[in-house]
Amino acid sequence: MFDLAPRDVGAVLLLGAALNLWRMLRWRGVATRAEPLLVILHIGYGWLVVGAVLLGLTELGADVPLSAAVHALTAGAIGTMILAVMPRVTLGHTGRALTASRATSLCFILVGLAALVRLAAAFTLEWSMPLLIVSACFWIGGFGLFLLSYGPFLLSPRDAR
Repeated sequence: MFDLAPRDVGAVLLLGAALNLWRMLRWRGVATRAEPLLVILHIGYGWLVVGAVLLGLTELGADVPLSAAVHALTAGAIGTMILAVMPRVTLGHTGRALTASRATSLCFILVGLAALVRLAAAFTLEWSMPLLIVSACFWIGGFGLFLLSYGPFLLSPRDAR
C-alpha cells in the first residue's frame, strides 16, 4: 500500500522520537524523583525515545548498528517498563504501600545498567563479548533481585493493612 524509502522511514522515526520527547518533558518527570516507582516509568519511556532515534538514524544510513536500536527498544524500553510495572502491581495487589524499597531501586539500577552496557556492546567489536556478559549479569541480577524481594509477597496472604 505504502512504498516508503528507508530515508522516509528514518525521518518519520526521528519525528516520532522528537514528539515523544516533547510529550515526556511536559510530564515533569523531575517532580517524581522522590519516588523511584514513578521515576522508572519516565526512564522506561525515555528508552523508547532513544530507540526511535537510533532506529531512525540507522534507516537514514548513519553508522548506527541496528542491534543498538533494537536493544534500546527491547532491553531499554520494554525491559525497563516491565520491571517498572511489576513492583507496583505486586505491592498494590498484596495490600502494601506503593513505595520502592532500596532493593527495588537496586533492581531498577541493575536493569538500567544492563540496557546501557548492551547498547555499548553494539558499538564495539573488540569489547562486544565481555560487555554482553556484563550486561547479562546486570539483567539477571536485576530480575533475580526482584524475584527474591517480591516472591515472598506473592506467595503469602494479602497484607491486611
